[in-house]
Amino acid sequence: MSYPKELFHGDKGEISGNFRKGGSTPDLVIGGRPTHVHYLATGESTGGQYGLYLWDMRGPSSGLGAHFHKTMSESFFVLSGTVGLYDGDRLVNATPGDYLFVPPGGIHAFNNPEGPASMLVLFAPGAPREAYFEELAEIVASGRQLTEEEWTDLYRRHDQYMV
Repeated sequence: MSYPKELFHGDKGEISGNFRKGGSTPDLVIGGRPTHVHYLATGESTGGQYGLYLWDMRGPSSGLGAHFHKTMSESFFVLSGTVGLYDGDRLVNATPGDYLFVPPGGIHAFNNPEGPASMLVLFAPGAPREAYFEELAEIVASGRQLTEEEWTDLYRRHDQYMV
């Protein structure tokens, strides 16, 4: 394997880092036992290279059902607590330091089977995933009930294919 094509063509480096202090206010809050989502890096802020979220679950939740993506990989790294990670074959109660990589097309899911838990979620290349999670948060907050066709449309608009 070789290095990818150059993305920076200057002769000297530049000051362009983006620091985010820990403990910042979440960018999105989902549900009654709220999940706090911190957009550490969005697809837009990384020029489409990747997206990175801190997913901070405050209590048990069912999470998302088994699904796959056609355009991106997704990775999960558990920071604290226990996170149920499904790799398409088995559900594992993952604990701090555990990691799951899912390539495009790979079936996966996650949930929070116990109490508070946190994980990093990385997807590459970067995609506008914020819109998907913000739409889900609005649906949960409003109590709106979607038809099967509306769910299918929502998922397809956001490269999510339920299994």
